[in-house]
Amino acid sequence: MASMRDIKRRKGSIQSTQQITKAMKLVSTVKLQRAKQNAEKSQTYFHCMYNTVHSILRRTQNLEHKYLKSGESGKKAVIVITSNRGLAGGYNNNIVKLVADSGLPKESVEIYGIGKKGIESFERRGYYIASDDSDIINEPLFSDAVEIGRKVLDAYAAGEIGEIYLAYTGFKNTVVHTPEFIKLLPVEVKAEEESEKKSQAPMNYEPEAEESLDLLIPKYINSIIYGAFIEAVASENGARMQAMDAATSNAEEMISTLSLAYNRARQGAITQELTEIISGAEALN
Repeated sequence: MASMRDIKRRKGSIQSTQQITKAMKLVSTVKLQRAKQNAEKSQTYFHCMYNTVHSILRRTQNLEHKYLKSGESGKKAVIVITSNRGLAGGYNNNIVKLVADSGLPKESVEIYGIGKKGIESFERRGYYIASDDSDIINEPLFSDAVEIGRKVLDAYAAGEIGEIYLAYTGFKNTVVHTPEFIKLLPVEVKAEEESEKKSQAPMNYEPEAEESLDLLIPKYINSIIYGAFIEAVASENGARMQAMDAATSNAEEMISTLSLAYNRARQGAITQELTEIISGAEALN
């Protein structure tokens, strides 16, 4: 059985840790509120952009375009959005596992990483890191998404990569965050929705279809990447808030258990001391 001194020392250590987890929870809560507002304001636009592009392509007949077919290269670019800090539960590991289990051969994947934790995990697993833009995730801007989009589109146009994917954590609400793995290029057209089946009107382009898609698809890619940035930041802070809340609760339980153990040890020491005094008094008699 641990001594009273050991129990007291351990209890003090856990109380210090609990103060840290409480502070981190408060910080994450404040950051989450701002990130949540940004995510909720932007989700409508980015989902609309995604659906609009797919609706346009569904209505386009027999269109040949470089962004609608896989490149000659067998390499796959995967834009991975994680965090620069840990203590966020399974937030980072879930994304790494999602990419690892995606079915893409490791030797064909080139990681365009945003977030040190994800990059470190992929390096340990033996993946090739084509780009490290971890600083972006601290305060992501649309210009950052444009820069990432330019990198992957230039590599795609140069034939260095044949497909582009995006892995990030989607923000549903404060407690629900879903890892997402989507294919950006070539654009895969979703099945027709009921509302569109009624309208079979052809899509007319002004100017030509190829010129229109040359302008539209890069904007679509940049918008999806930026939307992923915004949702990932909100998800990270939500995950960290939950992790710190759980850690604080666990620390409270451990402190309660140690307090009980300390009181028992103290009571045992008092009982033993009284027994020794009584035994000594009886021996003198």
